[in-house]
Amino acid sequence: MRKLLTIVLLLSLSTLFAQDAAAPEAKKSDWKPTGTLGINLSQISFSNWSKGGDNSLTWNNILNMGLKYNHEDWTWVNGLKLAYGRMKVGERGYRTTDNELYFESVLSKNIGWAVDPYVALTVRTVVANGFEYTDSTETQISSFFDPGYITEAVGFTYNRSENITSRLGVAIEQTLTNKFRKYSDDPDTPNEIEKFKMETGIESVTEAKYTLDENLLLNSKLRLFSSFKHLDTWDVLFDNTITAKINSYLNVNLNVVVVYDADETLKTQLKQALQIGVTFNLF
Repeated sequence: MRKLLTIVLLLSLSTLFAQDAAAPEAKKSDWKPTGTLGINLSQISFSNWSKGGDNSLTWNNILNMGLKYNHEDWTWVNGLKLAYGRMKVGERGYRTTDNELYFESVLSKNIGWAVDPYVALTVRTVVANGFEYTDSTETQISSFFDPGYITEAVGFTYNRSENITSRLGVAIEQTLTNKFRKYSDDPDTPNEIEKFKMETGIESVTEAKYTLDENLLLNSKLRLFSSFKHLDTWDVLFDNTITAKINSYLNVNLNVVVVYDADETLKTQLKQALQIGVTFNLF
């Protein structure tokens, strides 16, 4: 009886090991998530400092999330950027230095050409209330989705390069406002102030990612939009970041952003920030 039980046990174990050996590998997921959180900080403090100066504290948080889907001939790329920062100098209250929400979703199909057809959705707004500052006053000029920009586009994209992707298409852009209607108001209707504006036009988006050196990275994104009514005027968003990695967590970041939007101001807007901070990889 013991011999019979031993034989049965050995046969059961051999069958189990054979099943494990023959089991197929887990199927690789078509979804690839990415995510980074950057926390940047700058601080100056004085005590009995004869040369003068004001205490200052500046902080900035940037969250970048991504989700990419690849299956056969289909590619679906989603990205979300949230940025918010504030600064305090001397006895003045905190002032906002960074305030952005940018979401983008692009679905394309490989048809064997040099370029692929795509459809895209872009959403842009601010994270929190935005203000225009003078030495003694602050005036609110925006809030969450006031204004908010939604753009739908269809066209062709080039994504054969590891470093550069570019797309060009016909787009519909909606501008939504509530209190701050200067962004959506139509100057051709002086007796009415519109809360909603819709434009059809051309959208171009180009992204570049390069490793300049072993620990030096460049990320650049250029977005252009022009309505068919005013093809001589283009909205420009040119966002460039150079990141120098000190170690696995510590980075030095140089960010330069150029913006031109005639609905906001006829002047070219420029933002430059040089910061040191820590970066956490979430995925």
